Amino acid sequence: MKIPNLKRFFVGIATLTSLAFVFSLAFSLDEKKTAMADPSPDPPVIHKKDIEAGLALQKAFVTVSNAVIPSVVNISTTSLITTHQNPIFNDPFFRQFFGTPFNHGGGPPQKHVERSLGSGFIISKDGYIVTNYHVIKHATKVTVVLSDKTSYRAKVVGKDPMTDVAVIRIHPKHDLPVIRWGSSRDVSVGTIVLAMGSPFGLTQSITMGIVSALKRSNMGIEQYENFIQTDAAINPGNSGGPLVNLKGEVIGMNTAIYTTNGGYEGIGFAIPVDMVRRVLKDLMTKGKVVRGWLGVSIQNVTPIIAKQFRLPGHRGVLVSDVLPNSPAKKAGMKRGDVILGLNGQDVMDANDLRLRVSQIAPGTDATLSIIRDGRRRNITVRVGELPSKLSMMGGAEPEKSPSHFDNVLNGIMVMDLNRDIRGQLNLPDNTRGVVISAIAPGSLAEASGLKRGDVIQEINRRPVTSVHAYIRVARHIGKSENVLLTVLRDGHHSYVSLSP
Repeated sequence: MKIPNLKRFFVGIATLTSLAFVFSLAFSLDEKKTAMADPSPDPPVIHKKDIEAGLALQKAFVTVSNAVIPSVVNISTTSLITTHQNPIFNDPFFRQFFGTPFNHGGGPPQKHVERSLGSGFIISKDGYIVTNYHVIKHATKVTVVLSDKTSYRAKVVGKDPMTDVAVIRIHPKHDLPVIRWGSSRDVSVGTIVLAMGSPFGLTQSITMGIVSALKRSNMGIEQYENFIQTDAAINPGNSGGPLVNLKGEVIGMNTAIYTTNGGYEGIGFAIPVDMVRRVLKDLMTKGKVVRGWLGVSIQNVTPIIAKQFRLPGHRGVLVSDVLPNSPAKKAGMKRGDVILGLNGQDVMDANDLRLRVSQIAPGTDATLSIIRDGRRRNITVRVGELPSKLSMMGGAEPEKSPSHFDNVLNGIMVMDLNRDIRGQLNLPDNTRGVVISAIAPGSLAEASGLKRGDVIQEINRRPVTSVHAYIRVARHIGKSENVLLTVLRDGHHSYVSLSP
């Protein structure tokens, strides 16, 4: 009678033992699962050499900042602007429907005060300071605040709008700390740089970045462009401040930013210090910048232009016009010449040629390698001095006369030149061609930059002397054919390519 009970007892013990083992196994597995899900490894070891490298870089930033900041100044200007604009033109409703008028007259003279902020850096112990031209443009009063908060009135010594460089001077009571010159020739993409200045009036500010690109041009900021691009934060008020390397040497002058909202978006531009120094030398010794000049209008070679002029590639610069009595004219250069080289070195584009010619001393002979009518030749030009003012001729808007085609010229309306139109456009009596009287909105012609008042003189290098000739040539152009127009605007020729 007890055996069954004993059996049940052993079975019970066995059951309890099994359950204990199961729970024990489950708990063990749960512990392992928990340990795998939430590991607690030892923190990574930071090696001493890594710490030392980081501290060395940090020390370099601090050292450079302390060395350069005393030579960086804040510049504030006051300008008294006089306008003769009718007050109605400031009405947003008027501007929305009528745009900005060509003639701002019609109202009494109005004066208003404009204030702006910028930066600069000291280049001599006795108070010469370099900044951007646009910082002091139109200024009637220029105030300089040094790093020690001392304030001085400054006088504009010289300015060069073509490179946006200006020199101002103060008369300090003691010697000033001078910035160390570097060389933009030693700069490469990836170089660590510091941008210094007074963004939004916040004096003695420093930002850090790298050089993002070199030789940026065709930005439409200045006449002569060869910018250093950087991602160091540059904002309004930084203009004129130095861009320095980790040696504490200035390699550029902060000038502009690319922005869609008015503030920093990671793309800033600085004038190379070598260009700044060349301009400063002329401004401080001659009061103006002396530049070499050929007397030609030039533009880049496009695939369409290369095909029309039978060029082996897309490299080079096209001469779209040669000014009368200019060095180029005297040397025998012609419209349609393609310049491939200058003094034995290849020419990359129009900006490259313009910049290099400007650096040649007037009176110096320069050798141009060109292609004319498919043949390569050399021409020697005695470089002249760039005139202080080049005459620009005005334009007008003749009446409309329709002209439609089923090709890239569709949307361009032209009319014959007559005495009245030539007079309105200030054109010589012997000028031939057809004048654009209207351009359809959204057309290829509008996108290519053609305007009312432009005079078309050639289509694919074939002369156009009248509307009849224009129609005769235009009708034989295919729907998908590229077209090269020779256009006269404001007294200067240019080539405009239209591509479907």
